[in-house]
Amino acid sequence: MNEAMEYHLANGPVAVPQPFRDAQLPALCGHSGCALSEEPLGLPSGYPSILDSKLAWKGPDFKDDESYVCHLTGEDVNEVKSTLGHFKALELDGDLINVENFPLPTLAPKLAGLGQELHNGKGFSVIRGITPSDFSVEELTMVWLGIQAHIVDQRGRQDHKGNMLVHIIADNSSAEMLGHHRHSTSSISFHNEEAGDCVGWLTRSTPASGGRCIISSAYHVYNVLAAYRPDMIRTLAKSDWPFAIPKFRCRPVIFYHNSKLIMNFGRTPLLGNATHPRSSTLPQVNDRQREALDAIEAIARATQLEIMTQAGDMHFINNMAVLHRRESFVNGQTGRERRHLVRMRLRSSALGWDLPEELRSDWHDAFESTTVKAWHLEPMPGDAFPLRKYTN
Repeated sequence: MNEAMEYHLANGPVAVPQPFRDAQLPALCGHSGCALSEEPLGLPSGYPSILDSKLAWKGPDFKDDESYVCHLTGEDVNEVKSTLGHFKALELDGDLINVENFPLPTLAPKLAGLGQELHNGKGFSVIRGITPSDFSVEELTMVWLGIQAHIVDQRGRQDHKGNMLVHIIADNSSAEMLGHHRHSTSSISFHNEEAGDCVGWLTRSTPASGGRCIISSAYHVYNVLAAYRPDMIRTLAKSDWPFAIPKFRCRPVIFYHNSKLIMNFGRTPLLGNATHPRSSTLPQVNDRQREALDAIEAIARATQLEIMTQAGDMHFINNMAVLHRRESFVNGQTGRERRHLVRMRLRSSALGWDLPEELRSDWHDAFESTTVKAWHLEPMPGDAFPLRKYTN
């Protein structure tokens, strides 16, 4: 981790990684031919010099997990189990679960508060207290959907085949599978999901070692760059970033829309990787853009929050304002020592942020499309659960 210094906002000190201590030095650009004088150094028009927000946090602000983990009491768990029995008696399909048919009268106000925290607070939370072994796989999924429904009410498709539940597991059955970060055991870089106001994942089981979920504040990253490298904010806000997943188009990485910062990007759609090399026919990321991506990663890692996940944990993050990644991990021999997360894309009809025009098509495909929805309770083999491909 880079040595850090601090500057101060109204809501406390902000750590600055070593390379960003002096924004005026051209040597800070790590790529040849990238002269800072080629472009105005100020912030783009309308972008604030400081985001003074609860979303602008850094990992050391949280001394322990009590400030972001919602611990379910024995009474809470009993209420969930009772409501599960009530829902099963209705003989409805599990994907129809909502707050009406999965009522949680005592727990619901606490969960509604978590919804507010996701959208108007620090932007993340963890619910802890469910024991997976108390339920069948189908029942655990119903509990996941039932609790989730009291926080956010809309669920999004995650690929063109309509998969609603993405299973994040290690899979070395082919080079293609192993090369996809969803199925790799390697660490991955900070990113956002391509659609969804919020992302939630249920931890069915944890690995023998490693695999911590790691998050960082995009608002804090912005504040560091705005103070020390405003030219990078201009770069990130330009509409010339050549994204190639799920389809090729150019758009910004960051938006300041209706007084909210929105960051949305992934390195693979922009740079490609060994398993999914970027086509030479597509525009390439330029030196200035690559430098900005590296800056985001450096600041996010310097101020990240590492969460020790337990089986049964339900994580929720604001996908607009919080970046996430995973450390490397090693699975054990038994099923209970193999990392298995079930991810979903989520949106609140009441609290969801207004979207800039450039992101609306992805959100429409995820949340408003009337095409098929598939609810696989277990990972599907081969092409039945496809990896995304580049398209021209």
